[in-house]
Amino acid sequence: QGRLVESGGGSVEAGGSLTLSCVVSGFTFVNQCFSWFRQAPGKEREGIAALYTGDGMTYYTDSVKGRFTISQDSAQNTVLLHMNSLKADDTATYYCAVDPVCNTLVNKWYWNALAAWGQGTLVTVSS
Repeated sequence: QGRLVESGGGSVEAGGSLTLSCVVSGFTFVNQCFSWFRQAPGKEREGIAALYTGDGMTYYTDSVKGRFTISQDSAQNTVLLHMNSLKADDTATYYCAVDPVCNTLVNKWYWNALAAWGQGTLVTVSS
């Protein structure tokens, strides 16, 4: 059974930075799409970034473009989300997911099509 474990969340002041990690096990890491989405209290899930490990192609939603970077550490089977210039609106629980169809790479977030996601890690940004 595949598993994804997110970590790295915490509390930070506006303008600060955090790096989230997602360790992947039980899923093929090579030539695979992974994505990050978030959910704030009382709000719907929001897809924010995706990565294809085969060629490094990425997608970012407008609200995080230029501030967040998704990357991979293939030696550690880990997907990273580097977050800079954090804002209060970024406060949410962040999840990473496996997307075998790579829909998220073209900004199509079909939650039922994701193979799995982790338990999430909470990011709190104070203004």
